[in-house]
Formats: sequence, structure tokens, C-alpha cells
Amino acid sequence: MKLALVHDWLNQVGGAEDVLADLVSLYPAAPVYTSLYDAARMPAAWRGWDIHTLWMDRLPGIHTHHQRYLPLYPLAWGGLDLSAYDVILSNKSGFCHGVRGGPETLHVCYCLAPTRYVWQFDAYVQREGLSAAQTALLRPLIAWLKRWDRRAANRVNHFIAISVEVQERIRRYYGRESALIYPPVETGRFAPVAADEVGDAFLIVSRHIPYKRIDLAVRACTELGLPLQIAGQGRDTDRLRQMAGPTVEFLGFVPDDELPGLMARCKAFLFPGLEDFGIAPVQALAAGRPVIAFAGGGALDTVLPGVTGELFAEQTVDSLRAALVAFDPRKYDPARLRAHALRFEASLFRQGITAYVEQAWEDFQNGKRRV
Repeated sequence: MKLALVHDWLNQVGGAEDVLADLVSLYPAAPVYTSLYDAARMPAAWRGWDIHTLWMDRLPGIHTHHQRYLPLYPLAWGGLDLSAYDVILSNKSGFCHGVRGGPETLHVCYCLAPTRYVWQFDAYVQREGLSAAQTALLRPLIAWLKRWDRRAANRVNHFIAISVEVQERIRRYYGRESALIYPPVETGRFAPVAADEVGDAFLIVSRHIPYKRIDLAVRACTELGLPLQIAGQGRDTDRLRQMAGPTVEFLGFVPDDELPGLMARCKAFLFPGLEDFGIAPVQALAAGRPVIAFAGGGALDTVLPGVTGELFAEQTVDSLRAALVAFDPRKYDPARLRAHALRFEASLFRQGITAYVEQAWEDFQNGKRRV
């Protein structure tokens, strides 16, 4: 079968791009279609991929401020015709599932999330601090994007969700059922260390953007005088530094080869955001460290209270602070934490995706066109 991979944008590296890299390894002959590609910001090895960009890639400043062009993505993706392919496999968190195929083209969508700032607009407004005037101006656009997004979803033959939470959103927003295949986590890179090597600092590894809610951890640890290390960087870094006390340390960018040791030595990994899945907590578990996470989204699939970590009920400083005060790292067995992480190993993702696509293609040829 002639297969094309589709991905929203390539100007930053995160969990979505980890998934794409695995898909490329599974289908090395497949071209990758994306709205924009900033080669300088992406891994050098990716320059050998067969990457095709949309006309949006030539718009001024789009590589650094792609959000400003929000209304244009549906137009760009809706104008891309991939009917020459037997199978379209989209890796979607934005609008790339709107690509068009012909009647003989099977479209399988690996759904990282129904577009957050469309379907969870009020939460987006609160996080980004938009004014009342800005919000009022955007609401008609958001209403149009919802209609477009739902129509685009209707053209997809099969949805695959990355978590139970995303399955529910696909059902709620698109009226569609979906399979569940967890994203790939390279657990083999991580391993526990000896107990005397584990430190006293809590750890966050994340891009610094508002919806990650790193601010909750900064405030809670500052108030309690607890050591907190924060790896990563982003547009929220300056704001976080301003609210941080002396026990909070900003590590900046941490190279991949240093990440396993950093995770294995933390007291616990903090995950205060509402994520669709969350690869970093699974990496921490694979390194033998428990996770303290907000009780929502993908954390509900990976963090088992009292077994692999703890959940705090509300996205507030008070709720997280209470969890930190009650936390006892001696309750958790590193070997058991790692065993739980192996449920999300990358090899299981690869087996699941290839088997699903092959079966869907066989069913499609036999007349079963949609689930």
C-alpha cells in the first residue's frame, strides 16, 4: 500500500514529534506532509526525510509564531489532495486531519487531541490571559473552526486515541468511536539508581508554556521551602523565574543523554498540567521514581495512587501543596514503578499501529470503510 504521513507542524520538538519519528521508522518510504518546517529547530537527522510543506510555510514569521495564522490552517489542509495514496496516516493535534483523500483512500487518524484551543477555548483564554475584547473577537472564528473541525473528522475512516481522556473527547466532540494505542515511550533509556543516589529535589521536565501549569509547582515548592529542579525552556520561563524562591533551580535545556540520570535521582517527578497523555511521567516511572500529577487527562492512565505515585484533585497551589506535604517516597518500590512503565513501551506502540493499519486497509478493501 502507498502510504503518506501527515503532521500539523514541524517547528518544535515535543511528544507529538516523538510519535512522528516512530511513524517514520515504521514507514520509512512514506513522505511526510506538514504545514511548515523549520529545519534549524528540528533534529538534523530529519533533514533526510521526504518532507513536503504547504504554502503556509512561506508566510512571514510563521516558523516562530505559527499560532497567529490560526484561521488559515483549515484552508491550507483542506486544499491538500492526497487521493494518490492508498492510506493517509495523520498524527493530529491541530488541523491536519482535514487533508483530503479520494474515495479509494483510507484515512487513519492517530489523534493526539481534538484541537484544544477550539474545543477547550475558555480554558485557553484563561491560560493565555486574553482580554475580554480579544475573546469576543475570537468567538465567531472559534464557532466556525468547530464546524470545520467536525466536518473534517467525518472524512476520517478510523480514529486512534492516545488515552482514555482523548477517547472521550473524540466521542464528545466528533461523535466517533476510537481505538486506544498509547504513544511510544523509550523505556529502555531509563533505569533506577541505587537508593543512596536519589536526591531530595522534585523535578519537572517540560516546555515552559502556560498550559503546563509549572507555576503551580513553583509556587507550592517556594511556599514550602522544598527543592525543585525545572528542566526545559520556553516563553513562560521569565514569568516562572520571577515567582520562584531560592529553592527553585532552573536547569535550562537538558541534553537527551543526561535526562535518564536526572530523572532517576529526583525525589519525585511533578506533572501539574492537564495533558492528553504525558510521556515524561512514564519516563520517570521507568527510572524508578514516583509521579505526583494532576488528576486529569493522560495521568489517569499512567499514575496509580499509592502504587506509582499520587494525584492531586484540583489545579491549585493549595491542592498540590497538600500532596507534597503528604508525600512519602519510601512507599514506592522502584522495580514496581519500572514494571508499570513497561506497559507503555515503544515496541507495543509499533506493533499496535502496524497491526491496526494493516487490518484497517484489509477491511477497507473488503468494503468496510468507516468505524
